[in-house]
Amino acid sequence: MIEVHGFFIGDIVAEKPEAARVLDAYGLDYCCHGDRTLQDACDDLGVDPSVVVELLEKVTPDADNAWTSLGPRELAAHIVEVHHAFLKRELPAVEALAAKVLAAHGERHPELAEIHRLVTALRADLEPHLLKEERVLFPAISALSDGQTEFPFGSIRNPIRMMMLEHEDAGELLAQLRAVSAGYTVPDDACASYRLLFQRLVALELDTHVHIHKENHVLFPAAQRLER
Repeated sequence: MIEVHGFFIGDIVAEKPEAARVLDAYGLDYCCHGDRTLQDACDDLGVDPSVVVELLEKVTPDADNAWTSLGPRELAAHIVEVHHAFLKRELPAVEALAAKVLAAHGERHPELAEIHRLVTALRADLEPHLLKEERVLFPAISALSDGQTEFPFGSIRNPIRMMMLEHEDAGELLAQLRAVSAGYTVPDDACASYRLLFQRLVALELDTHVHIHKENHVLFPAAQRLER
């Protein structure tokens, strides 16, 4: 039974990963700000926590939750294979689609200019972030798993701290995208490309939130425990 006062929302997703879809639907941040209780997170957004709890209790396990039993080295590899690959594929495609929809509908929907700007900013933030994880942090986590304890950057906490700050930036851009699109509400005059853009942005938001959650609340704490 999920208690609104006793559970941090990051822990809810760590225990039941498929809960991410419910929390995302209500704009409840379980990745960058997963250290709040469900009650506090709901209060901030004016959401009835009892409704969220009811939906969370009905969620059924996904078939692809094997990552929850992975060690740090294997989890880092999983994140690269699943989430980094997704972002490398989707970010340029969604940016191009946002430009196309802006060109077609920008006069009637000026908010599309801001959506395109935010998607471009998100890509500019995330693509170098992925490279830093793949070239610096994740190899260091693998080395920690092999017993290495000394690195040019000092403690593993140093690159982790930087990655978490960049996660905050990405989370803020995603929150702005959701706000400027009125929760990805498709207007009545939207064409197929417009609808597709919002569908892909919803998928991008969910995958990035889950991605950040796996790092902030599972991988990074495990790496710091290895170092200790």
